[in-house]
Amino acid sequence: MPDRSPAPSARPVPDESGAHMPPPDVVAFIRYCHRRRHVGWPELYDEMCAVAARREFNGWGHDEFAQRGLTFTLYEMPRLAAWVRAVVGAQPPVKPEPAGPPRAQPVPGPA
Repeated sequence: MPDRSPAPSARPVPDESGAHMPPPDVVAFIRYCHRRRHVGWPELYDEMCAVAARREFNGWGHDEFAQRGLTFTLYEMPRLAAWVRAVVGAQPPVKPEPAGPPRAQPVPGPA
């Protein structure tokens, strides 16, 4: 019978204890991406990756975000998802815009 490893991977699990609110620059980035596309997780993750790849937020790419504690790796995804929930959940709800041009209200006239 082959030997089996009794323990799961020795890789540490990311600590989410400080995951409630990210650094202010990361908060601004999450809000920026959420304003561009009003979607939830994981679609917002796709938008964030695209914005970082195109350097559309303050000219920052993946390296600049990593310097601020935000990475887009699978290993760090639970922390990023928690940050997104904290930031997006703290925003006031967005009111939907009317579907078409406003209708003119009839003006009451003499009967």
